[in-house]
Amino acid sequence: MAGTPFERLIASCVDDWAQYTQHAFVCQLGQGTLSASAFRHYLQQDYLFLIHFARAWGLAVYKSRGIAELREALGSLKTIVDVELGLHEAYCAEWGISEHDLASLEEARPTIAYTRYVLDTGNRGDLVDLHVALAPCLIGYGVIANWLADQPWTRLDDNAYAPWIAMYAGAEFQHAMQVEIDWLNRHLAEVSPARFAELSRVFREATRLEADFWQMGLDLIV
Repeated sequence: MAGTPFERLIASCVDDWAQYTQHAFVCQLGQGTLSASAFRHYLQQDYLFLIHFARAWGLAVYKSRGIAELREALGSLKTIVDVELGLHEAYCAEWGISEHDLASLEEARPTIAYTRYVLDTGNRGDLVDLHVALAPCLIGYGVIANWLADQPWTRLDDNAYAPWIAMYAGAEFQHAMQVEIDWLNRHLAEVSPARFAELSRVFREATRLEADFWQMGLDLIV
C-alpha cells in the first residue's frame, strides 16, 4: 500500500477517521451553529481529558528506553501541566466555567472510556502503542482545523468558536502535530506487517472513541 506509514494507518480505518474528523459536532462548530451548552460540556470534559493526557505522558516517560525519548515525553508532560491546563482554565472562564466548576466535575462515560483505553493500551504495550492510541487527539485536532479552514461554509467572522479553530490551525499546534507524525512515521516503518495490523486496531478504536467524545456534546445538550 502506498503512502507514509501514518497515511497507511489512516487508510486502515478511513471511514472511522472521516466520521471523527468530519463529525456533526465539528461541522456545527465550523459553521458557528453548535449549541453553547454542547460546547461547554465538551470544554469541561476536555479539561478532565487533559489531566489523563498528562498521566499518559507520565507513562511515556516511564516507557521511554533512551534519554532522548525520556526528555521528549517529560517535555510534553510539563507543557500540559505547566501551560495547557492553565490556558484551558482561562478559556473555560470565558465560557462561564469557573475553577470551582472544573474542580467538582464528574467524568462522563465517553471520557472514562477514551482516557482509560489510552492508559490501558500504554500500560499493556510499549511506547509505540501509547503514541498510536494518542494520535487521534494529537494529530486529529490539527487535521480537523485544517479541514474546517478548507470548507466554504466555515465561518471565521462572527463565530464564537473561531478561536478554537485558530488555536489548532495555528503554527504552534501544527508544528507539534507534524513532530508527532514524523515520530510515528519513523517508528511505524520499523514494525512487521503483523505488528502494524495490531497497531491499526489500536488506532481505529481510539479514533472511534474520539468520535464518541464529540457525540457526547451533542447528546448531552441541556
